[in-house]
Formats: sequence, structure tokens, C-alpha cells
Amino acid sequence: MSADWRPQREIEIVAGTPPGGGLDRTARALLVAIESQHLLEVPVKVVNVPGDGARKAWGYMDKHAGDAHVLSISSPNLTTDYLTGVAKFNQESYTSLAILYNEYIAFVAHADSRFQCGGDLLGQFASDAGAVTVALSTAAGNPNHIAVAQVIRHAGGDARAPKIRVFDSALDAVADVVAGNADIGAITAASSVPELNAGRLRALAVSSPQRLAAPYAQTPTWIEQGIACDIGAWRGVSGAHGIAPAQIDYWENILTATCAADAWKSALVHHDWTPMLLTGARLRDHLARETTQIAALLDELGLRRQT
Repeated sequence: MSADWRPQREIEIVAGTPPGGGLDRTARALLVAIESQHLLEVPVKVVNVPGDGARKAWGYMDKHAGDAHVLSISSPNLTTDYLTGVAKFNQESYTSLAILYNEYIAFVAHADSRFQCGGDLLGQFASDAGAVTVALSTAAGNPNHIAVAQVIRHAGGDARAPKIRVFDSALDAVADVVAGNADIGAITAASSVPELNAGRLRALAVSSPQRLAAPYAQTPTWIEQGIACDIGAWRGVSGAHGIAPAQIDYWENILTATCAADAWKSALVHHDWTPMLLTGARLRDHLARETTQIAALLDELGLRRQT
């Protein structure tokens, strides 16, 4: 394999959610940024492979082992799905290339909900967390679920008690709250914006260390409300299993250049994404630490697969 490997045909960026879903937003922002800088000499397209909590996309990647022309948008769910026993594959089953950004979680309720603020929700969690139905995506035990558990635990309630409704896409979880089937949603912040702007949802709190931009500018963080909940769901890029070192180097360089593009920086602002570029050894160290931390949290929730 030549040290100056370059793609020879069209690149696929695989998103495990339908158009408009969280992983799809990442894939399309990445595509725009790459094209804005003319970073590739071959065409690039987004391929949506939704279903099974975004796990069908990884089945698609399995069909392209060793092929550096197919990339997939990745997230902590590769770790949480494996630890909870939902999936037999994890981050090590593919080639982690980069983490691009972190997206914080919004706790939202219907505009007419009995939960008008974070304090109302905390009171319910403390008295009877089992009376609350929560919508989230894309799997139990993921960062959204862990954020809910942290809030309940700090409120003094039973973190295992709420009814959890899991959807393949954050957009479906948002719709579930709007329809009144779930009391609250724990949803990546950008996914709730259209319904917040339309007045159908209200934001109770966000899991970020500082307040987010509009429409969350008036929404307090959980930290402001005395709850130690500072957790997000990063998004990154993984290649297929078995790609060569020269191909890994190539994509790390391309992704680093993409994150410097004005189009990418605009996407970060537009979606309230927090930049978090990690590649190489720093990426591997982060994933190893995260796996240990998530395993401990899932043990507390009773959600970790018993081996």
C-alpha cells in the first residue's frame, strides 16, 4: 500500500438514521464542508441505512471490510450497545478515525405539560420516578439514558424506575413527546429545535456545562439547578474493519482539514455542536477511558450485560 493512498472511486458516508436524523445531520454537514474545500478528487454521497437503533448501518459496514471508500458516522452507542448486550460489535470492530464534536442533551416536555421547569421534573423524580415516561433514541443505556439516570439519582429517586421509550431516531422521540405519549424527551439539542420554535415543546434543562444558544439561551443547565449532569453524545467517523495504515492517515488528515473549514464551523454554531476534534492516540485514549466510565454507570443502572 502506497504511503500516498488516495480514493479511486466515490466515497460513501453512511448515516444510521433517516434524512433529518442526528447521524444524518452530521453526515450532511461533513459532506458540505468537504465539498466546500474541494478536499477530495472523487464524488462523495451520504447513504442512509436507518433501523434497529442505527445498528443496521454497522451491518452495512461489515459488508465493506477493508474498503476505505466507505465511512460511517459513529457515536458512543457503539460502546453502550455492546456493554448492554444489544450488539455484539463495539468501537474495536471498526476503525475509529476521528471524533468531530460533542452534542449536549436537552430535556424537553410538551408545551402544556405539568412539567413547566426543571424543578417540577426534579420533584417528580424524587417522589415517584416511575410515574414518568421518557422518550429517547437510539438505545437504552446510551448517553441520553445515562443523563436521565444522573438527574434522577441526584434528585434522590430510583434511576431504574421511569418508563423508557426508545426510538430509532431522535426525530421520532421528539414526535412522541409532541403526541403526548411520553412526559419528557431526553434528546440531542438540535433535534428539538423545530418543535421548540413552533411552540409545541418547552425546554426544561440542558446537560451542557454552559447554556446553549437560542432557542436554549433561556434554558438553565442542570448544573445551574444543582445537578451534576454534564454529559453529551459525541459524533465521529469510523472506517471499515481492516483498512490499511496509509488509508487511516489519509482520512485523519482529511477530517482534520474538514474541521478547519468555514462551512464546518458554521454547522457547529447552527446546531449547537461543541467542537471536539480527536484523532490518533488521543482518540484511542478517550475511547478507552469512556468505555471504563460508561461500564461503571451502566453497572449502577443494572443495564450492563453480565458476562
